[in-house]
Amino acid sequence: MPLPPVAKTALGRHAMVSTGHPLAARAALDILRQGGNAVDAAIAADAVMGVVEPMATSVGGDLLAMIVPAGGAVVSYNGTGRAPARLLPALVEALPGRRIPERHPLAVTTPGAVQGWHDLHQRLGRAPWSGLFQSAIATARDGFAVTPITAREWKLFASTLLPDATARELFRAEAPPAPGDQFHNPELAALLDRIAALGPAAFYQGAIPAAAARAVQAAGGVLDAGDFGHHSGHFCPPVHADFHGYRIHQCPPNTHGVAILEALGRTARSTAPPDSAQATLELVEATEQALAQASRTVADPAGNTVCTVVVDQEGLAITLMSSIFKRFGCGIAVPGGGFVLQNRGFGFATPGHINGPAPGKRPYHTVVPGAVTRGGHFEMAQGVVGGLMQPQGQIQLLTRILAWRQDAAAAMSAPRWRLEAGRTLALESGMDEALAAALREAGYPAPAKGTGELAGRSDFGGAQLVRRLPDGGLQGVSDPRKDGIALGF
Repeated sequence: MPLPPVAKTALGRHAMVSTGHPLAARAALDILRQGGNAVDAAIAADAVMGVVEPMATSVGGDLLAMIVPAGGAVVSYNGTGRAPARLLPALVEALPGRRIPERHPLAVTTPGAVQGWHDLHQRLGRAPWSGLFQSAIATARDGFAVTPITAREWKLFASTLLPDATARELFRAEAPPAPGDQFHNPELAALLDRIAALGPAAFYQGAIPAAAARAVQAAGGVLDAGDFGHHSGHFCPPVHADFHGYRIHQCPPNTHGVAILEALGRTARSTAPPDSAQATLELVEATEQALAQASRTVADPAGNTVCTVVVDQEGLAITLMSSIFKRFGCGIAVPGGGFVLQNRGFGFATPGHINGPAPGKRPYHTVVPGAVTRGGHFEMAQGVVGGLMQPQGQIQLLTRILAWRQDAAAAMSAPRWRLEAGRTLALESGMDEALAAALREAGYPAPAKGTGELAGRSDFGGAQLVRRLPDGGLQGVSDPRKDGIALGF
């Protein structure tokens, strides 16, 4: 399929989409033009993202969303999966460090994305269910050109697929696609076609749960077909805090959205000049304290995600984020399904911790879709992908846009910082030298190994946002660190 023109920033009077891939943006815009609403469009885009960024998301992962109805109360949706019923704490006690390792088969949790699509559509959607998946089905069946940043991450993490024969062959782990190479996934196309026809039963009953259980158990895990049948998501009120005249909405635990609110609260009364060394240092310190509190009360963060933000003609807004956690998840593919399973169980702490593993328990989750209102009306919807950068990226964007009054596109492109283990602070290329020196002098050394696990731009996240402008129009901004675009009309 040809790609639409690349546009990182877009303006529109009626509707706007900002998402991680041009094909996903086009799918969402098509749904809107056909009479669907923002929820319909976001589902269509997310389904495409699971095809074109298989290292980041798929039907094998989880979904969370923040919805701002026009004139209604903000609501969040938690579609995160639970630990298998047979994940007993004693199994984790026997592991080194009493923690589930990153790619261990015990890290597999039940996927929540497909049920999440259905729950969102049942409550808020308008377009016919089957039509939401036609772009994703065609993209998987007919193939797509792999984009540059996706190709880079695919190559970097292809080794995680090598131990699993199905995953190794499915995603060409021994010869990952280069930028521009065509990739087809007919098995995923067939599965999405069944989901379009039959709804979530096509995923949570029958062949897929059985195949997933066999694959995981063969690797030494405990996921069972029955775990699929017990999955459910739920709608709930978001947690919120006021910040410079705006109300910031985040998903409640088991996510770490509360860390965003706490960090912003610590800096809300700052008198330091915007974008100054003092203001940035205060923000870094507040973020460090907020993340430490989240670690004590929720868990330890890390991961990879995709984000779609849509605002429709009637003012309904949604931030929808899905993820298989670490790139390529657990590295275990479901035979006949065309996807890998997530490894969210890595987010559990040690047995006995508040976030310790237990049967049917949801682990600490890194995905934090957010929204901003003012006077009860929609102002902005946003999300940042990239594990520990999710709260840190939102904190930096929200501060720049709402407190420092920067244009959203300028705020998106500004160099970012990232707190890592041991109070180390990674600084993105282009950071002002005087500011960098001030942060180092304040006791935040550089990481020992470059700037993170990718040692490059992707370590500083990838954001999507849509903001309502003072004249009533919409501005969409897609992060230049990723392959995505913003499209509107």
